[in-house]
Amino acid sequence: MQNHLISTKATVREALNKLNVLSLDAILFVVDEHNQLIGSLTDGDLRRGFIRGLGFENSILDFIQPNPSFIRENENSVEKLEIYRKKNFKIVPILNNKNQIVDVINFRTRTTIIPADAVLMAGGEGKRLRPLTENTPKPLLKVGSKPIIEYNIDRLAQVGIKNIHLSINYLGEQLENYFGDGSTKELNIKYIKETKPMGTVGSVLLAEKLEHEDVLIMNSDLLTNIDFVDFYKTFKSSDADMAVAATSYNVDIPYAILEADETQRVRSLKEKPRYTYFSNAGIYFLKKNVLDLIPQNTFFDITDLMDKILAMDKKLITFPINGYWLDIGKHEDYKKAQEDIKHLKF
Repeated sequence: MQNHLISTKATVREALNKLNVLSLDAILFVVDEHNQLIGSLTDGDLRRGFIRGLGFENSILDFIQPNPSFIRENENSVEKLEIYRKKNFKIVPILNNKNQIVDVINFRTRTTIIPADAVLMAGGEGKRLRPLTENTPKPLLKVGSKPIIEYNIDRLAQVGIKNIHLSINYLGEQLENYFGDGSTKELNIKYIKETKPMGTVGSVLLAEKLEHEDVLIMNSDLLTNIDFVDFYKTFKSSDADMAVAATSYNVDIPYAILEADETQRVRSLKEKPRYTYFSNAGIYFLKKNVLDLIPQNTFFDITDLMDKILAMDKKLITFPINGYWLDIGKHEDYKKAQEDIKHLKF
């Protein structure tokens, strides 16, 4: 962010030098002494100023665009950012309620900003993958060039989810050592340390602080290119309490099926039908207040939470994954992932 900020007191030459260093990302946001946004400045703004007769002795305020586009911190700006992208914006500042710049979004590295916290479940032992997991936690097993979990973390970063909690247990210190505090990826990574098994969602209550009103929870041992933006937009537009990503599972019947009523009278005949079912893919969006349904300090699975939501007549929806999804649970899954990653784009 600091590379794109310049003070109102800076000289034109200083602005040119900063723009030269930024190269492809050449735009500056002019701020006052309180870091409040005053305007934007590009090479083109300087060039047009020189054509008008301005010179190096002029203030950069004489060159700026005074009303640059921006988004607000923590607001749902997914649709707004999509409009900016379609208009070929490259970089957009993010302001707090005091009009201070707190971040910038560069569309080369982040496609949007989903205002949600993420919790990745990374505490399992991966027993079915032994001996590979005897000395390495399953999320850190490499698929291609990097660990399974890193694909998920990098994709969350691409959609602007910066606050990520990792729920760890088995060999968890290796995950802490690998990712640290997340600063090398410009993320804020914290760790939830289970002292006992707490199920697939029970440990979420141990998260230090969830800043946003929506939470993404997912298993860390998935390899998927799910469209997180479409998933989030579906969740929000439906005003659901919880959304469950689902994969399709087809069952092919090799025989003709007779469908009969209660009197055993045949009503239809289907020749070798295919039935499609949707199964839980281990990725969820939910409103933060739904976490209040989880009992404290108790083993509690995500399916228990869904049962509670349904029993209370709250809104639970599914989101079909149209792209790639693989749960790496067994050796054959891990082998498949090593082949598939050669042809997938993440």
